[in-house]
Amino acid sequence: MKVLSVIAIASTLAFSGAALASDALAKKYACIACHDATAKKMGPSWKDVAAKHKGDKGAEAKLANAIVKGSKGVYGKIPMPPQARAAADAPALAAWIMTH
Repeated sequence: MKVLSVIAIASTLAFSGAALASDALAKKYACIACHDATAKKMGPSWKDVAAKHKGDKGAEAKLANAIVKGSKGVYGKIPMPPQARAAADAPALAAWIMTH
């Protein structure tokens, strides 16, 4: 029983650490200027992005690509400009967005 508790705690801490790290990345790349976890700003909320792509096995790759190359017409009239400087962290950001 103690082993399972330790595993559960370690798993929770690892997830929390990943979430904090990705939250820091969203701040580092100024994603928060246009996006919020739950409220629409200039761009859609991360919750809305995750809901739109729920069940799509390729969602994380598509989102990472959209982060780096930008997108147009996916969530309305305002295009998302390319964020090429975030290329190395785009997969982590995309995975984090899909947790919302």
